[in-house]
Amino acid sequence: MRKLLLVEDDSSLGYLLTEYLKMKDFQIVWATNGIEALEILKKEVFDLIILDVMMPEMDGFTLAEKIRDLYSSIPFMFLSARSLKIDVLKGFSLGAVDYLKKPIDEEELVVRVEALLNRLNIGTNTSLQEEIILGGYLFNPATQELKYKDEIISLTSRESELLLFLWRRKNELSLHKDILTSIWGENDYFNRKSLNVFISHLRKYLSKDPRIVIENVHNKGFLLKVKK
Repeated sequence: MRKLLLVEDDSSLGYLLTEYLKMKDFQIVWATNGIEALEILKKEVFDLIILDVMMPEMDGFTLAEKIRDLYSSIPFMFLSARSLKIDVLKGFSLGAVDYLKKPIDEEELVVRVEALLNRLNIGTNTSLQEEIILGGYLFNPATQELKYKDEIISLTSRESELLLFLWRRKNELSLHKDILTSIWGENDYFNRKSLNVFISHLRKYLSKDPRIVIENVHNKGFLLKVKK
């Protein structure tokens, strides 16, 4: 049974989503603010975190930053009434795997959550348990770690999934629409902006080896080059 952490301060919505997700065979833990959520994360492990943005004690964006720093292996998504373009882009820039706007139909939420978990569950593939040689780096998709000499970089689920996608097509062009459809589930403006943010993250992580380059092919996609 997949385990979700719901962080929502609205008691009516929190109760409704908790009960509905339980009916759909999810295990749910419900926190009403960010501080409570962090205490829960110290004790329990989750497959996905669903965050509101406007909450007392600690807002969702601040909580997302702490999750990214302390629990980078756990993917998170936003479910918020904050629907301005700047809010959505900020959510993705923090590492969110999705940003859903309230009000949302419960059935749609379940479909989106299941699709995300299926795409993010790359560690269950036995062929990915071994480390991948990437220039001077070792990349382990199962543990979401990128190693360079004695340094270990912990990747987020989305970063790991994107790097794996590019590696499988190394030295070949990966089209924007193929990346977005495969990983984000939808090819749209906000996801395109999010993709650019994650590409920037990967370029920074891989910058210690000049043989590895992620090229931007204008209006087409990205090309991971590994030079010998």
